[in-house]
Amino acid sequence: MSLADLLQTWRTEPTIARNVTAWHTRPARAAQTAPLPAQLHPALVAALRQQGIESLYSHQAESWATVQAGQNPVIVTGTASGKTLAYNLPVLHHLLADDSARALYLFPTKALAHDQKKQLSIINEQLSTNPLATATYDGDTPQALRPTIRAAARVVLTNPDMLHTAVLPHHTRWAEFLRHLRFVVLDEMHVYRGVFGSHVANVLRRLQRIINFYQGAPNVQFILTSATIANPAELAERLIEAPVTVVENDGAARGAKHFVIYNPPIVNPELGIRRSVLQESVRLAGELLSHNVQTIVFGRTRRTVELLLTYLRTSNAQETSSLDSPNPPDSKNSIRAYRSGYLPRQRREIEQGLRSGRVQAVAATSALELGIDIGGLDAAVLAGYPGTIAGTWQQAGRAGRQQADALAVLVASASPLDQFLAHHPRYFFERSPEAARLNPDNLLILLQHLRCAAFELPFNLGENFGRVDAGQVAEFLQFLRESGEVHQTGPKFFWMAAKYPAEQVSLRSASPASVKLLAATDPDQWTTIGEVDAASAPWMVHPQAIYLHEGQSYRVEQLDLEQKLAHLRPAKVDYYTEPKQTTTVSLIEVQARAAAPGGHKTHGEILVTRQVTGYNMVQWFSHEQLGSGEVNLPPSDLHTTGYWLSLAESTVNSLRESGLWSNDPNNYGPNWAEQRNAARARDGYRCQVCGAPEQGRQHDVHHKIPFRQFASYRLANRLENLVTLCRTCHQRAEAAVKMRSGLAGLATVLGQLAPLFLMCDAHDLGLHAEPQSPLAEGLPVVVIYEMAPGGIGFAEELFNLHGQLIAHARELVLSCGCADGCPSCVGPAGEDGVGGKRETLALLQAMSASKTIIGQDLQD
Repeated sequence: MSLADLLQTWRTEPTIARNVTAWHTRPARAAQTAPLPAQLHPALVAALRQQGIESLYSHQAESWATVQAGQNPVIVTGTASGKTLAYNLPVLHHLLADDSARALYLFPTKALAHDQKKQLSIINEQLSTNPLATATYDGDTPQALRPTIRAAARVVLTNPDMLHTAVLPHHTRWAEFLRHLRFVVLDEMHVYRGVFGSHVANVLRRLQRIINFYQGAPNVQFILTSATIANPAELAERLIEAPVTVVENDGAARGAKHFVIYNPPIVNPELGIRRSVLQESVRLAGELLSHNVQTIVFGRTRRTVELLLTYLRTSNAQETSSLDSPNPPDSKNSIRAYRSGYLPRQRREIEQGLRSGRVQAVAATSALELGIDIGGLDAAVLAGYPGTIAGTWQQAGRAGRQQADALAVLVASASPLDQFLAHHPRYFFERSPEAARLNPDNLLILLQHLRCAAFELPFNLGENFGRVDAGQVAEFLQFLRESGEVHQTGPKFFWMAAKYPAEQVSLRSASPASVKLLAATDPDQWTTIGEVDAASAPWMVHPQAIYLHEGQSYRVEQLDLEQKLAHLRPAKVDYYTEPKQTTTVSLIEVQARAAAPGGHKTHGEILVTRQVTGYNMVQWFSHEQLGSGEVNLPPSDLHTTGYWLSLAESTVNSLRESGLWSNDPNNYGPNWAEQRNAARARDGYRCQVCGAPEQGRQHDVHHKIPFRQFASYRLANRLENLVTLCRTCHQRAEAAVKMRSGLAGLATVLGQLAPLFLMCDAHDLGLHAEPQSPLAEGLPVVVIYEMAPGGIGFAEELFNLHGQLIAHARELVLSCGCADGCPSCVGPAGEDGVGGKRETLALLQAMSASKTIIGQDLQD
């Protein structure tokens, strides 16, 4: 059965069709082509024809013409549309025509650079002339090869981190390469946003400054590629500080693309509990596999990916065992996982297996969103909403082979955001992808790179730094002179500090350290099976954790955070572990505090502390909690800066009296203990959803209709409104009836707006709301803190923008057309819960400089 036949079956099969909330079909499109350019180097023409390429897609021809006209193209076309050839063709043409010309290719990851080198090598090896010397240059490049690469490579493929620490500070070793540099290619440009993008933009300023030094009148063109975002031209011009030309009319052929939003069926109507997103994703992927449809299943976390792999292999083994075949498929080799933490050789093997068709299914994190060549797959199953519209289309774009039909299925989880999209699919299909923002002129980031630039070349008085004018640069240089980092001699400023500044600046604001995973193959033999980043080690490989790697379970025997080593042994267990983690935000120092309408605004130094304190053992498939354990690990501290607003007690009292405050803890009344025990006894001390008996801890007792919806505790605590649930099933039931408070809604809307005011990425900021916070002597607080250690000035900027931020938040919520909260304003409630739009508007009115009667906004 073909994919088209299977889709027809799904349209009529009740167990599938009734759970489909949207089925969007993008029609097939024929290729729009153009002849090979008449000026194209004959050797390239011959190489293309050896690959069966007689013409170009229209966007490839447009990119060629843009480069030939001396412009900087930004190629924004679909996944697998031939963007690589669109930039390789003009670059290789010029390098063949000019024996001295060089090109620098920048990729966001090492894996992508190595993958693209393979694509470049295919053309290179078919050239009738001598092949052009190409090389990757990253942290894995042997020291012995580096001088040869610097001297002889015509095309160098690297990443911004390597350019920052290993090329620019040692530019004299690259003098010949930089003197003849003709092209800089910036692939996957949409990744360069927020703090990371702001750093990369300054690295590019430093690169262009050094190019000017070696070339005098520089003759360098940039070629950029991007996934679909709202503002490709704006982002590109901020990165390279030069005009760009957007190439976005995709001429690649494509088949029909089906995009389905699937909401798992309700398995407990009384509690509103739906079937697990993992189980349903595996079921749909299993049907695709049984019809030989090559499939990628995306999970949001590394653990999710390993669970998907285990479930897929188990399901596939059960399916194939029933087949009357002497050689059933080997699910271990045909179904794989792909995520960070795997060794490079494992990832290359999986990529090759996908290209050849030997691997029929892969469970993957967003590591496979980027343009690594894995061939054209037939279907993509997204186990939960990826978090952004752009990310969703990027993952869905992994499915599609030329003119064949393709399928993408978004399987909704129980989270309020997923359920909102499942019930309001037009919100997803009618909104454009998000904008990518950055701010290279952030004072702390800019100062860090001015230090690096001064180390690389002396500054002249009156010199600009990119688009930073000479007057502002002079102010920074005077600051560095006064701090003893530079020395002024006449009109020149020379670096004089002993430290090497680039080593002190992390582009990604995260530690590059990783923990090596050693598995026991024999009693005394240890083999490296992978690695995890140091920040994730406490919750992924804490002692007694079950670590999943390529479907194999390992029990962690020891975690040595100082030596960066974890020792594991293979384990045959019927469960996996979930860490128990606590997060606290504590005050270090107030830097500024001021009265504001409804309360106070503050910014200062804070400590965000996360600590893994234990773990739960969860049984495969049933998700029954089998037990728990404790661990003793040091806390992980993020010393950073934050901005927070606190509500005055009078404001809370006023809202409470108006019935617009729901953040007080529930007081279940004097009969709660008696009713709770009666419910547990009536239910036989077993979870009424999964049947798990109480083991070690008492089960929870859940209100079927939320407690807050009753006028009295006696009505709420009636036995018919109570049900006994294990912790896991209780969390699922709570998600369905989540009641969103005004404080949570306020945090959500401020979290939506803050990145726009700061021109940063949402992931650069953390968000914390607390009804009784130590930051404000027990009063309610919303905190927005910086994810970069030490902060880079965002908190102070938000403090200064407080009035504008509140005014825009109120305007945004008032203008939103939703009835009771949505992802665009205060966030959605649970599927059967209550949103917080009324409470949030009342809060914003209380905190607004423009005073009207509380509640008036709600009636307008």
